[in-house]
Amino acid sequence: MQINLSTRELNAFLTLAEQRNFTRAAALCHLSQPAFSALMRALEDALGARLFDRTTRSVELTAEGRVLVEPARRLLRDADTALTDVRDHAARRRGRVAIALLPSLAAGWLPPLLARFHARYPGIELDVADVLSDACIERVRSGAADFALASTRTATPELHTEEFCRDGFHLVCPRGHPLAKRRGPLQLKDLAPHPIVQLARSSSVRQYVEAAIYPMQLRTVIELDQLSTVAGMVRAGLGITVVPSLTLFHFADAHLATRPLHAPALVRRVYMVRRADRPLSTAASGLHEMLMAAKPRPKAL
Repeated sequence: MQINLSTRELNAFLTLAEQRNFTRAAALCHLSQPAFSALMRALEDALGARLFDRTTRSVELTAEGRVLVEPARRLLRDADTALTDVRDHAARRRGRVAIALLPSLAAGWLPPLLARFHARYPGIELDVADVLSDACIERVRSGAADFALASTRTATPELHTEEFCRDGFHLVCPRGHPLAKRRGPLQLKDLAPHPIVQLARSSSVRQYVEAAIYPMQLRTVIELDQLSTVAGMVRAGLGITVVPSLTLFHFADAHLATRPLHAPALVRRVYMVRRADRPLSTAASGLHEMLMAAKPRPKAL
């Protein structure tokens, strides 16, 4: 048999158990004595047991009443804890936010924003996955991430996708390289004669570059997974490279030169991806709002 007990009834029961007086208990519960007595009768009827022995001079707990005291206290504590947790989450004092985003954004643009969010809401746990686009999208789809910033657009009804920002591309080469000294705008065809250090084919950067220069092909000398390694290879003179503007912090080196590329087809779009069938938590919504208000502004498009 299912029994529905309200926190109001449990609180009234414990007050009477402590006061052993209907008049004092009713006053402490801000009820009239008739209303308080009716509440106690309703509780006893719901439980099918008498909780108090009443006389004209005293009120004493029955055996059944004594059994109920500790469970009632525990239920009220649990209810109070649950309500406090909800209030804390609503006020962003507690909670957890999981995001996934491209490594270039995670390493350069995100850290100061995340530091500001953490300083404002120190009780919120942060989970950041710096992964490639496909992994970003999969983490949102599986529920491992609340939202993601990816460079590929999805067309599935379960995911909501909107453009977040656009990113141009730059040539990076040794400072003494002929392309660093060349005057006028640089185009992709100008890179064809020179050996190039490229990111792996699984990288969205590589895919953007090859799609934009097609049917021409670049003279790839080496393929790498990490932009910091690409920077080292270019600095050593192994070749030039082409990277998005938002990754240029990896190439801040006195021995390297950067030049914007004028290629209308070579624009990387970054998308905000989240579930379409559920709202963000209060904590995740707070971080989402902060990031949307601080979209990166690349150097060139």
